[in-house]
Amino acid sequence: MEARTLAQSEAHHAWVAARSASDFQLFAPHLERMMDFARRTADLIGYQDHPYDALLDEYEPGMRAAEVRSVFADLRDRTLPLLRRITAAGDAADYTVLRRPFSAAAQREFSLKVAREAFGLLPDFARLDVSAHPFQINFSRNDLRITTRFDETYFPMSLFGTWHETGHAMYEHGVGAEWERTPLGRGASLGVHESQSRMFENLLARSRPFWQRYFPELAAVAPEVAQGQDAESMYRAVNRVRPDLIRVEADEVTYNFHIMLRFELELSLLEGTLQVRDLPEAWNARMQEFLGITPPDDAHGVLQDVHWSAGLIGYFPTYTLGNLLSVQLLDAARQDPAIEAEVQQAEYGLLREWLVTNVHQYGRSLTPVELTVQATGRPLSADSYVQYLEQKYTDIYRLD
Repeated sequence: MEARTLAQSEAHHAWVAARSASDFQLFAPHLERMMDFARRTADLIGYQDHPYDALLDEYEPGMRAAEVRSVFADLRDRTLPLLRRITAAGDAADYTVLRRPFSAAAQREFSLKVAREAFGLLPDFARLDVSAHPFQINFSRNDLRITTRFDETYFPMSLFGTWHETGHAMYEHGVGAEWERTPLGRGASLGVHESQSRMFENLLARSRPFWQRYFPELAAVAPEVAQGQDAESMYRAVNRVRPDLIRVEADEVTYNFHIMLRFELELSLLEGTLQVRDLPEAWNARMQEFLGITPPDDAHGVLQDVHWSAGLIGYFPTYTLGNLLSVQLLDAARQDPAIEAEVQQAEYGLLREWLVTNVHQYGRSLTPVELTVQATGRPLSADSYVQYLEQKYTDIYRLD
């Protein structure tokens, strides 16, 4: 642990320098060390089928690499044709509205109003601050800190970042009081956690009912942004689909391909079928295969994420697992006609209560698999997510 901690620190600084210089080879020796620590860690923890299982279990208890492979393959095969149809369809809105000047103060006012009014993030147990990269941290279920970042010429960064972190915070706030100050007093896993943040950020805040309700609120705080727009045009603009080099800026349709790419590369590195020195070429080849674009340099490609410098091997799949679970949970909740009626009016009080009752209150007392089956009636699959994407984007892009 001492050697690994020192290697992590050195790897992080090497990654910062390599990314700044856009030169992967400055980071390569450090990544080789982190992969070696990952293999040793897997051996020490133990596994039956694949060393990746031991690492993945640290972030998503009970999940195995073979299950991820199967779910990801199904998701890729069913969403890649949709992406091809969308990109062939052309623009669905005027996207320049996303780049209109929007002061940080006004962004903060609007995003906090929504977080509190719609999502329940109240000032008596939570606060919002600024950081270089948004995150959520809490010191108890009633002491929640979220952060965001502001770009006054691109407002989706702060708005959806704030609502994403609000989802994480509301999960921690909903954990049962009986689990406080115990090992069970946290979210069940990173994937379940991500399901809550992505539900708030995407399924709710990028929905048509949301913008029908909150567009007038946006116009009130930022009339220069809303000028010439309406709820429908804003809804279409914030749901733009476009293959992008950067994972954190990716849309709902393309985001999961960024995760599949990283998962496949991690498996190959861990198995030794891919050498670290060949990673940039392999990265670029998969970007071209999945999204039809090739990074112009290492900074926009293989060096864009900090995770590998910290030895977080097995972490990336949880992002997509969370995406899939978010829709599966929301579909289950909307079986209640009262919840469905509220969601259609962009009111989420009953949905929040459902999430507390069926997800949040359990903390880590249930495994992710147990929680998913109990809340939705079936194991995790890509079905709900694929259906959601097909319905939403066939409408937005007027696909035949």
